[in-house]
Order: sequence, then structure tokens, then C-alpha cells
Amino acid sequence: MVSSALRTRRVVMGLLAVVVGGSGIVVGQLRDDPPAPAAPESRVAAASADLRFLRREAPPGTTVVDVAGTVLATLTDGARTATLDGPPRTFAEPQFGGAPVTTRVWVRLLPHEWRPGAENEPWFRPWLAESVGSTEPDVLAYAAEYLDGAPERRDADGVRVGGDARFGPPGPNGGPSPENSDFYDYLGVTWRFADRQVRRPERERYGAVDCSGFVRLVYGYRAGYPLLSGERPGPGLPRRARAMAEVGPGAVVLPDTGVPPTNLAALQAGDLLFFDLDRAPDRRIDHVAIYLGRDEAGKARFVSSRRRADGPTLGDLGGTSVLDDGGHYARSFRAAKRL
Repeated sequence: MVSSALRTRRVVMGLLAVVVGGSGIVVGQLRDDPPAPAAPESRVAAASADLRFLRREAPPGTTVVDVAGTVLATLTDGARTATLDGPPRTFAEPQFGGAPVTTRVWVRLLPHEWRPGAENEPWFRPWLAESVGSTEPDVLAYAAEYLDGAPERRDADGVRVGGDARFGPPGPNGGPSPENSDFYDYLGVTWRFADRQVRRPERERYGAVDCSGFVRLVYGYRAGYPLLSGERPGPGLPRRARAMAEVGPGAVVLPDTGVPPTNLAALQAGDLLFFDLDRAPDRRIDHVAIYLGRDEAGKARFVSSRRRADGPTLGDLGGTSVLDDGGHYARSFRAAKRL
């Protein structure tokens, strides 16, 4: 039986807000304020000679600091994910409870995996000047386009690339929605992967993504990270949460020791979080989420596609979306990676 809360989710536009700056863009409401202006390119260019590149450990990487001491970017060895300073914005789903996340952190992909000394390569400073302060959609903005109440958006070919996503098709005999809805099911398009494998969408799964399908939709289809057709190791993001954790690419931020990690300060927005929700004897990963950052209550909040919430959520419907409150997801948290 589908709860009244979930029926409302499918029928009524939610109050999802993704606010950029003080008067920026609100997703889920008919509002057309101008976006917050991008920081002038001279912010990086003028300070280019005085930028400092500080090496750090755990995980190893590079922090870019300007002459005023502002952290402009954080770059991790072996990962393409970069966090950048930008205008503040807020992510919230007040209809499902849970504190909003207000952040100045923007998450973008580098054209190459970071390595020590890459700041001296010719591509880097133009990329940094273009990226710092930009309000072009990033990984977190893409993720918000699939939350409850997010308006439908189609590309020039008529493919629905944004809008409120479900978890999966209705279950048999009114049971729970099954998994196995990938990004191409949400889009309703046939997809040919780099290994020449072809996957065709199932009609009943149109508009739906399970947890790993949501990550692949956001990081792969929208942000451009390479995708694999299956779960074998390779140069891309595999299909399942378990494979992402065990053989997938990226830098390990928090290793899986079989218990919830305690060093949450090591996380940064955009990290993939892995969970063992079913607590089966094999102790294998069965859920993946994207970390958003500290919410306004000081909790470590994430977004993921979940059955009980009928799709992607950062709210607390069907369990609190935080790592440090002792709830079901906090107790089931096991590891983190940075793509």
C-alpha cells in the first residue's frame, strides 16, 4: 500500500528549494529571478601569480589558496572531483523534514585525475579561472533536479533530462518497488556503452532510478563521468553500489572496516557514501549516496534514491538522511570514495 505521503509526492509540486545567492534560482517554484552573477574571471587571474598550492594528506591532495587566504579549490590525488568556492546556495526538501544545507561549495569534474604538480600543467589555470565562482550547474545542482517537485526539463531532442524521479515501477500485488532502474530507464533512451554493450530502457521504469542509477544519472549522464555497462572493473563508474565501492574508480576517503566510520571531517561535498542497509551475513555494500555537507543543524547530510521515499531525497522521509544521528543510515554507513 502506498502511503498518503508518497501519493502526495507524485501529485503535488513540492517545496524543494535550490537557492543560489540571496535572490538566485529556485527549483520547484515558478520563479525567474536572475542568477547570482559569476565571480569575475579576474578573481583568479589577478591573483594568479600569488596563488598557493598546499599539499595535504588523508587523503593526499592539493588545496588552492589565493593571496587573501581564501580556499579556492580542493583537489584529491587520483580523483577528478574538485570542490570550489562559489556563491552560497541552499538545498532543502521541507515537505519531508530535515534541515536544509546551505553551502558555498560547488562540485565539478576535472578533465583529468589530479596528481601532484598538475597545477603546472597548461590546462589547469584556465580551468580554475573558468570554474571558481561559476554558477553553471554542478554535481549538486544536477542531483537536486530529481528531487520531489523538481520541474520537468527536456533537451533539444525532447528527452526528459530533469524532473521528479521515482525509485522504480510499482511492485507486484501492491508490494515495494523493485530495484534495477538505471539512468537510461529514467531518460527512456537506448544507451550504447564504450564496451559496445547496449542497454534498452524498460517502459514501466521510465522516470525511475534506484540508488546507483541515480549516481550514474548525476555523475555520468549529466556531469560526464565515464560509465560502464556492468560491474567489472574498468575506466568508468560500474552499475551497482557494491561494485562502485569494491572495484570502482576514485580515491578512498573512508575505508570499509565493517563499522560506521567516525572521521566524518574527511568528507567533502560530492563524495560517494556506501551503506550496508540489509545487514546480511555477507556484510556487502547495498546502497550509495552523494554527500552534500553539513546541514543547518550541524549534521552530515546526503542525498540518495530510496524505496521508502520513492526516489531521490535529502529529506528524512523513510529514515533520516544524515550520517551522525544514530539512525538507520548512520548505523549502516560503511565507506566513502571521491570520484
